[in-house]
Amino acid sequence: MKCLTDTTEERIKEAAKTVFLEKGFDGTTTRDIAKVAGINSALMNYYFRSKEKLFQSIFNDMCTLMFEGMLDLVNQPISLRDKISKLMDHQFQMMKQNPNLTIFIMNELRLNPERLYGTIGMAKKLPESIFHQQIEDAIAQGIITPIDSHHIMTMIIANIQFLFVSKPMTMLAQGLDEAGFNAFATRHMQYIRDMICEYLFKPESVT
Repeated sequence: MKCLTDTTEERIKEAAKTVFLEKGFDGTTTRDIAKVAGINSALMNYYFRSKEKLFQSIFNDMCTLMFEGMLDLVNQPISLRDKISKLMDHQFQMMKQNPNLTIFIMNELRLNPERLYGTIGMAKKLPESIFHQQIEDAIAQGIITPIDSHHIMTMIIANIQFLFVSKPMTMLAQGLDEAGFNAFATRHMQYIRDMICEYLFKPESVT
């Protein structure tokens, strides 16, 4: 029975994620979620009681998806250059799998600013990370251009997330199908990697 319950709950959460990312909180009904999950509304309400409770669970999961993986990476004991590359790869893969994630989170934070507390809490962990200390050490040693670690994270996140935020416009403007956009995004990702690394690391440095 527990296995069945877990499976049903996960099916509901996956359906809710799909619908919330597409329509947002206000545009989604419990009937929409139940239809995608392939269950009746009464069964969905049995598991999650309300749309609000289900949404908060999904929103927390999405914020964790956006930030927690990067927080794990910034504390890995690897070189600064490798870490920056891995941070970009993580952000790229995360956005490739969830292209509506940024718009979803930003829109819900605009409509309900109180949800900002959880995301700020995760962002505040950056100054305590190994990554932040590596940046400070590399600046002191003359290895990289003097820059705050928050600026580096912003450059990574903004450049990669906008690639997917603008996906519909890019596909329409260039006449791309899904495969064509994936090829475009992969090339663009390399340009972003080169741009950031060439700006940060001084030519004479070897890391």
